[in-house]
Amino acid sequence: MTMGKLTINRNLFILHLTVIVWGFTGILGNLISIAAVHLVWYRVLIAFVSLAIYFWYKRQSFAVGRKELIQFFLTGGLVGLHWILFFESIKVSTVSVTLVCLSSVTLFTAFIEPLFYKRRTSKMEVLVGLLIIVGICLIFKFEGQYVKGIVLGLLAALAAALFGTINSKLIKRNEATVISFYEMLGAWLWISLFMLITGGFHHGLKATGKDVGYLLLLGIVCTSGAYVAAVSVMKEISAFRVALASNLEPIYGILLAWLFFGQSEKMSAGFYAGAIIILGSVFVYPMMKYQVAKRKAQFRIKPNA
Repeated sequence: MTMGKLTINRNLFILHLTVIVWGFTGILGNLISIAAVHLVWYRVLIAFVSLAIYFWYKRQSFAVGRKELIQFFLTGGLVGLHWILFFESIKVSTVSVTLVCLSSVTLFTAFIEPLFYKRRTSKMEVLVGLLIIVGICLIFKFEGQYVKGIVLGLLAALAAALFGTINSKLIKRNEATVISFYEMLGAWLWISLFMLITGGFHHGLKATGKDVGYLLLLGIVCTSGAYVAAVSVMKEISAFRVALASNLEPIYGILLAWLFFGQSEKMSAGFYAGAIIILGSVFVYPMMKYQVAKRKAQFRIKPNA
């Protein structure tokens, strides 16, 4: 085996390990006893502090202009909102319900991205979107007791689609770690302001010993560490492979939820039918997109051959 293949295999292993770690955030959200708002406040605080330590260790500058700073802080508000909705969804439903609903980020991105990039929505994206809607309708029908969790999970997906699309533009001009640092800081400031206005700085902010351990794991390993690892492997692995691996996150998360919580994560047959439709659509989508792009590239080359 050549050195190049060894590097790619090592990076693929790191990528899948990172996706598993991301899937583990749902488990931690269920294990941490404090409210979702307080949980996210701690998470983003730990994340931006640990990233600041990373910059100091690497002796890397994270200075940005005023315009970029405002953009990062505003986007950070969306990131914070996404995580609050995500963890609140877990707390009022189950990890499995939340993760499947979060997969609909593909649906929302398919319609939001063309608005940002001023292009038409493709027929393929509409088809995938319709399949995801069918899956969501099935889950609503068979898991009526989790309506609040489903709605919150879908809103979390919408927020993720918004900040994901914004970041796809910001990443062209800025380092990923710098974006992450300021967005985490921005999220913390927005949540702090919200807590100040609503009287959120009360005894509910007090975390138990177990909560502190879980929060450190969530903030350092599942947020900062996983993000840096994901960025580093992208230098060697194609965007297509990264997209495929990332779409495994809800599957890894659901399997981990079964392992940790057993019967409480057991759903109806209708839920699993809806989940298969959604996850199948999300997983197949990048492959379809890749094949279409490949054929278009071949068509462009042929006339000059």
